Amino acid sequence: METQRIFLAIFLSLAILLGYQYFFVPTPPPVTESTVASSPQNGKDEEKSVAQAPAPVAAASLLAAQPAGAASRQGRDIPVTTSLYSAVVSEAGGMVKSFQLKDYREALAKDSGKKELLQPKAGDNLPLNFSWGIEPDSIPPVVYEAAPIQAEQDGGATLTMRGKLPSGLEIVRTMRFLDQQYLLELTIDVVNPTAAPLQGAPYLTLDNRPFASENSFVFSGPAVLRDGVLEEIKPADLKKGSRSFTGKIGWAAYEDNYFLCGIVPHTGEQHTAHFSVLDENRVTTVLAGASDVIRPGQRQQYTYSVYFGPKTMGDLKSVGHELERSINFGWFDVMAKPTLYLLNFFHGYVGNYGLAIILVTVLIKLLFWPVSQKGMKSMKTMQKLQPKMAKLREKYKDDKQLQQQEMIKLYQTYKVNPVGGCLPMVIQIPVFFALYKVLLQTIELRHAPFFLWITDLSAPDRLPVGFDLPFIGGIPVLTLLMGATMFLQQKMTPATGDPTQQKIMMFMPVIFTFMFLNFASGLVLYWFVNNLLSIGQQYLVNRHGD
Repeated sequence: METQRIFLAIFLSLAILLGYQYFFVPTPPPVTESTVASSPQNGKDEEKSVAQAPAPVAAASLLAAQPAGAASRQGRDIPVTTSLYSAVVSEAGGMVKSFQLKDYREALAKDSGKKELLQPKAGDNLPLNFSWGIEPDSIPPVVYEAAPIQAEQDGGATLTMRGKLPSGLEIVRTMRFLDQQYLLELTIDVVNPTAAPLQGAPYLTLDNRPFASENSFVFSGPAVLRDGVLEEIKPADLKKGSRSFTGKIGWAAYEDNYFLCGIVPHTGEQHTAHFSVLDENRVTTVLAGASDVIRPGQRQQYTYSVYFGPKTMGDLKSVGHELERSINFGWFDVMAKPTLYLLNFFHGYVGNYGLAIILVTVLIKLLFWPVSQKGMKSMKTMQKLQPKMAKLREKYKDDKQLQQQEMIKLYQTYKVNPVGGCLPMVIQIPVFFALYKVLLQTIELRHAPFFLWITDLSAPDRLPVGFDLPFIGGIPVLTLLMGATMFLQQKMTPATGDPTQQKIMMFMPVIFTFMFLNFASGLVLYWFVNNLLSIGQQYLVNRHGD
């Protein structure tokens, strides 16, 4: 919503300016799996087939009663801790019950607790439920028996659990928790101890609710990388009907701007990712593999990588599997990702993202300095021509066509473009929006302090004054300073239009100030510093002329 507002405000402002120039100032000359199979045929066609969109399978043998004694066990909760997170795995279903990130907090307050990625309600399924031959929701969760956790020399840990499906299939789940990474390695062995061959496909599910209670994200919902193309599905669209994607699935995930829970399949070339909304905001992701036949006494192994963690470019790239594609800036991706790289590069030296934003702003200003300089000089020349233009308007006030022709001759004589002063702003708009996307969406700015009262560069700038002001709370000091610098810049800029146009332009600082009130303080900081640099540049142009 904020993106739409800023687009609208910027382009309405430009439309007013450029529209006035255009109309009033002349210018010179864009498989269902089958269920249980009796016995394979001679060929290999029945050995593998691409899984279709997951659908409940009515298979009597797979829906057999739970083994005796399994139903009475509730299953233990097993805590697992690494240097980056604390997790809880339940023997009931072998699913992940809790996943807290040690380096991130729920809110800005230091006592808000570690960031919890799983927010299940009573009756919800948990992530990483597995079934074979039938969807996990169609059978009761398997109660596993866990072996003691095996600590690894590198700080990681391995957890092995054994259980039995109602069909008699034995499941061995091995979860390897890597240290210094948010990546889990999940290996599942399906063993057929029966006397008959069985046919079915593997199903692994994610159940997620929004990672945060506030609804301030640009995007929050499921995503999939299918055949190298990123697809992000809005939960509102899922309420109209579930969605399925079949092909080479790089990963399937639930994400928002800052965090991601995703599955990367490794066994098989083709998979189906199926997304659905079960209630108001609970999203279920089912990842189905290809159909297999497991002969008596044989086993089939499935391997996955699981990422539960922050969406930082460094963490996502370090685990591979193109998970960094989940950081998506839309149309501005080409410019936004280099900007993010620069932001992190400067932060590595100065240790403060506010200072890093200032350095990025200075660098961008230097890159556009020649274009801005040319535009400012053009506006200064236009100011000098105002008396001559006024005379032409008066002289040819009854013949608009002849008036325009004479104006064009005047511009050509002095080699000036009447909209030349606006071009630098137009050219910089894509850069501005790229930076806007970076400052709004990247986790690096989440709870990142700058100085004094600015303790979160991803939140609006507010100075507490002991009581809340109507609608805004504290005083938006930085935003007001930004508006003041914009007003000063407007006063210093040579007036090139008639008095009506000048009055319209004087409202621009007021419009921008109100527009920026609820923007991230990091973005306001960028605009404020950019205004200061533009004021300095305008001062040099006004003082030294041509």
